[in-house]
Amino acid sequence: MVAKQIQPTTNTETPPFAWLIGVAAWAVPGLGHLVQRRWIRAVLLGGAVWAMFLTGLWLGGHLFVVTGKEQGISALIQLLPMSANVGAGLLYIFCWVTNTGFTEHAQLLTYEYGNTFLLVAGLLNYLAMLDAFDIASRRKE
Repeated sequence: MVAKQIQPTTNTETPPFAWLIGVAAWAVPGLGHLVQRRWIRAVLLGGAVWAMFLTGLWLGGHLFVVTGKEQGISALIQLLPMSANVGAGLLYIFCWVTNTGFTEHAQLLTYEYGNTFLLVAGLLNYLAMLDAFDIASRRKE
């Protein structure tokens, strides 16, 4: 069986609007696909991110942030989950401005589930953002 080689595209320049769509997709989950009239992807991906983020907050999950008070390895430990949370875009920034979700509720039984929902919401939005960017840059149909 002979493996098929993937040929690189000849046009390697990315259109400027693709970058704008990528930023819009990060900022508001589902917006990147919505702008490109990919209704089903917008509803499924954007809706999943919104639902997981709000469910994570409802379950008492904790949003991570590096405040500068951490020292040494503690700051690095906070950095990875914070970068996952930032993937939720303006949802995270809204929570940061209103100080929602940054207090720990470790006494709740659903605390770890909430953390997981918040982390996965941000990571899924990164994937949705890359998908919207690839569609806008004509790398994917």
